[in-house]
Amino acid sequence: MNDSAFHSVDGVMHVEDVSAASLVEQFGTPLYVYSRDALTRAYRAYADACANRRATAHVAVKANSNLAVLNVFARMGAGFDIVSSGELARVIAAGGKVSNTVFSGVGKSATEMCEALELGVKCFNVESIPELHALDAVAGSLGKRAPVSLRVNPDVDAKTHPYISTGLKSNKFGVAFADARAAYRAAHAMANLDVVGIDCHIGSQITEISPYLDAVDKLLELVEQIEADGMKIHHIDVGGGLGITYDNETPPDIGRFVKTVLDHIDARGHGARDVYFEPGRSLGGNAGVLLTRVEYLKPGEEKNFAIVDAAMNDLARPAMYEAFHRIVPVVERAVVTAQRYDVVGPVCESGDWLGRDRDLAIEQGDLLAICSAGAYGFTMSSNYNTRPRAAEVMVDGERARVVRAREEVAQLFAGESVLPD
Repeated sequence: MNDSAFHSVDGVMHVEDVSAASLVEQFGTPLYVYSRDALTRAYRAYADACANRRATAHVAVKANSNLAVLNVFARMGAGFDIVSSGELARVIAAGGKVSNTVFSGVGKSATEMCEALELGVKCFNVESIPELHALDAVAGSLGKRAPVSLRVNPDVDAKTHPYISTGLKSNKFGVAFADARAAYRAAHAMANLDVVGIDCHIGSQITEISPYLDAVDKLLELVEQIEADGMKIHHIDVGGGLGITYDNETPPDIGRFVKTVLDHIDARGHGARDVYFEPGRSLGGNAGVLLTRVEYLKPGEEKNFAIVDAAMNDLARPAMYEAFHRIVPVVERAVVTAQRYDVVGPVCESGDWLGRDRDLAIEQGDLLAICSAGAYGFTMSSNYNTRPRAAEVMVDGERARVVRAREEVAQLFAGESVLPD
């Protein structure tokens, strides 16, 4: 997984200084394991590249919302990017600052707007004219002014999976580029809104810098038009979406990516503005693994199956996006002949697979590590088939701590009731 926090010692996977096999002995499977060191180094790459520039990183909470993970970033002074009031509550619980949190999302409710305004959120990234009217009304009812940035859809192809491409005309996100100037005029005319910035987010798992530069060029063109209309744009939010290496991808180095974008903005004469980045996957993706145990090896006429105790409810990305995650044995077996397997879970769906056509030297009872699972792993998990969600563990050097306890079956229906007689 190309991260020194995850490495082999005498044929056994280690997370920092802790054996992955020992983690399973202590905490069971399926098990999400995160490396504090990997999280720290990824964030510092953004922070160092932003240092002495008018730029900041706001961590995308949706990628990994575990309190311990968010706290690692909060301790380093990170800002946050949220898409719900639940995520705002997590930021607060993790020690993050509401005043350094931007509120994104296409469907904010009036209740969420009210709560965020009362708590003093940094900015609302607004995605439609109806949302502008709703936010203006909520702010007016509270006697407050809401800081707003319009998320503009620049119609730039991020060259990624269709489900995680968000900047095209056909996507639900943002204000159409052709309508954006008029939308800013409308926002400026509303009594309870303060226009402060402009925002875009073109997609996720982007492995080239050029789509970002294309989007920035369109944003800066629009900024000049907006300011000609009498408004001041204080910040430019270029969103997140920088990709990671799952298999053989070669995304740009974080520092080079940030510097290239900032230098491009400077070269266009806009270096006096603040710039926000909203990283998620590039912070946590390769800072986590999902550990699972092989329950059965099932030979078939056309396929061999390694049936494991993790499933699509634990890691939805393969079933949802046909996403690739490297799968490696926790303990290498030199005397077992590798065979080709589909790695599948126990959920009652043909789509319940975690990896296809993998050459693995394994036996029943062995442990596997599903790599690059630190982002959009646990946050997208569910209780389908009444399966308790996995525990989460944070490794910090020689120490390992449970940062989310494994769910118990009884918890899953504790809020339900049968009909009375």
